[in-house]
Amino acid sequence: GAALYKEGRVRIEQKAGDGSIMASRSEEITELLDVFSKSQYRAREVTPSVERIEERCLELFDRDYKYSIIHNTNGEVCGHYPRKIVFLEYESSDNNKESFESTVQISKLQDLVNRSKMARCRGRFVCPVILYNGKHVCRSSTLAGWGELYGRTGYNYIFSGGSDDTFGDAEEVPEDDCAVRNNDSQLFDKVRGSDIKLLKYLSVCYICDLMVENKKVKFGLNVTSSEKVDKAHRYADFTLLSVPYPGCEFFREYKDRDYTAEGLVFNWNQDYVDAPLTIPDFFTRNLNIKWSEYQSWDLVQQTQNYLKLLLHIINSDDENGLLVHCISGWDRTPLFVSLLRLSLWADRAIHASLEPSEILYLTIAYDWFLFGLVSFLFHLHIYIFFFCFNFLKHIVCDTFSVIKKQRCTFVPDRQVRLEAVRELFLAAYSSTVGLKSSSPSSSGAISGLLEQFARGVGLRGTNAII
Repeated sequence: GAALYKEGRVRIEQKAGDGSIMASRSEEITELLDVFSKSQYRAREVTPSVERIEERCLELFDRDYKYSIIHNTNGEVCGHYPRKIVFLEYESSDNNKESFESTVQISKLQDLVNRSKMARCRGRFVCPVILYNGKHVCRSSTLAGWGELYGRTGYNYIFSGGSDDTFGDAEEVPEDDCAVRNNDSQLFDKVRGSDIKLLKYLSVCYICDLMVENKKVKFGLNVTSSEKVDKAHRYADFTLLSVPYPGCEFFREYKDRDYTAEGLVFNWNQDYVDAPLTIPDFFTRNLNIKWSEYQSWDLVQQTQNYLKLLLHIINSDDENGLLVHCISGWDRTPLFVSLLRLSLWADRAIHASLEPSEILYLTIAYDWFLFGLVSFLFHLHIYIFFFCFNFLKHIVCDTFSVIKKQRCTFVPDRQVRLEAVRELFLAAYSSTVGLKSSSPSSSGAISGLLEQFARGVGLRGTNAII
């Protein structure tokens, strides 16, 4: 096994080519992180450097896929989604590069997107981002609550010259309680009905909700909702999975423990935490995981087990797609979207032609930056972003592989590929954002990470990453 691992490692390093090519690729990641660390992406305020990032993402998708574009010019549909949203149609090869036939009516898809945007928090509609075995993995925010919904319908009414082009004439909110409830129900029927049509058009059947609460409450008001507590059971046709995962605030503790996730357990007894783990039996019985113990898992175990669940869902024999969302859809959601993309790539199941530096660029740029991670200036988002790529060391084994292998065979390629991505990330991160210790005297954990940064430059040094 060790000899095979070493052989795979040598192949990766040989493929990387000479030092100048490797330096160029590392520099590309460093430049991306530099842009990312200083500003939040906004579709209507795009600089030349951000335009280059957008074009580079399209180039990398084009290597392996035929795709159509969902247009979001100047952020008209969503201000913090990419201006050109990639809808992956099917895998392409050199043999069929010239021919193209769409698998959907792209104009209908665009119309569904335009109509459904009001249904979800911050307008972050259901968006397909990964294509695996003909199934779409999608991302979004959670469902909008009545406060945001009425606020935005009123905003649209005022700024569209007196008419709401998405839903027809805006209606005044009547004062009578019964009439208010009726009006609420009609508005929710309309917007959530459009959301459901989009989900079905994308063949999404499974919805994984990462929220630790049923509804997000601020100042005593429900500001967002979720499919699992929709009172009219509009989402009854879908398989809903409640997989509560701590938000970015929890990752301050990860940083305070000098970026050590082992032994870090979320406090499930907090007042606002009211969403239990709920997974259908037909998914849990084959994974050999003691789901009843989820509240005792540390951050490593919880992330590993949730990723195994998501991989199991998309690797099932049906043709149904998956939606993953948290509240706003820009911290926990990209964490799992990025881990899914990298895990599937490590198996050569998606993005087959991309090298480690290229898949790293794509997932940072597209899954995190262009989908509007708030900002590195908001430090909590730095910590969950760093955790994502540092966590790759915990998913190198074949238990995370979607490839069905014969028992006791050893395939080193997956481990080699993920370690190469992690090392590239650590090297680029150390030269741009860097790590800050929680205490003046830096711990052994920080020293170890800085040592890994040094090793990461040029993919040189020891095979094992601790």
